[in-house]
Amino acid sequence: MATKEKFNRREHILQCLAQMLETNPGQRITTAKLASEVGVSEAALYRHFPSKTRMYEGLIEFIEESLLTRINLIMAEEKDTMRRCQLMLHLLLVFAEKNPGISRLLNGDALLGEHERLRDRINQLFAKVETHLKQILREKSLREGQKFHLDEAILANMLLAIAEGHIAQFVRSEFKVKPTSHFDAQWQFIENQLLQS
Repeated sequence: MATKEKFNRREHILQCLAQMLETNPGQRITTAKLASEVGVSEAALYRHFPSKTRMYEGLIEFIEESLLTRINLIMAEEKDTMRRCQLMLHLLLVFAEKNPGISRLLNGDALLGEHERLRDRINQLFAKVETHLKQILREKSLREGQKFHLDEAILANMLLAIAEGHIAQFVRSEFKVKPTSHFDAQWQFIENQLLQS
């Protein structure tokens, strides 16, 4: 029973941290402020997480698990190249929109002044997404024997940059400009451009 209680307390700490990232945009979160928000002492926080870096890593693990699990489902269930790309980018945008505080981690905004390995983890996550996009685009070229006008690596980078731009606007607007705004119309334009022979 104590393990479940400890797990619930860890989850609660991470939820409070994500909430503070949302409600205090542009502010650095200290362990003292977080402890106050959770309703425990700083010492109690450190019983669940050895450092603030580990707390952020807990949120990053949640991001990785949520996104990569769904990306694998998209890869398994959807066979159409453009639909796969669209679903993958839409997933990133919806995830950021539903988790405004966490979008600050994706954007890197909340990690300024924090341990470098946290930024590395976010960079690795985006690198994995970009690799998936590149793989999808390459498979289309191989399957249909028809290449895109641009190299697949350049296209994958451009598609990811569009999603990252939407997330950056969301953070910069203090969560007023939704990442999914105009995405469907923009995707239609992108798809038309990419499929031109």
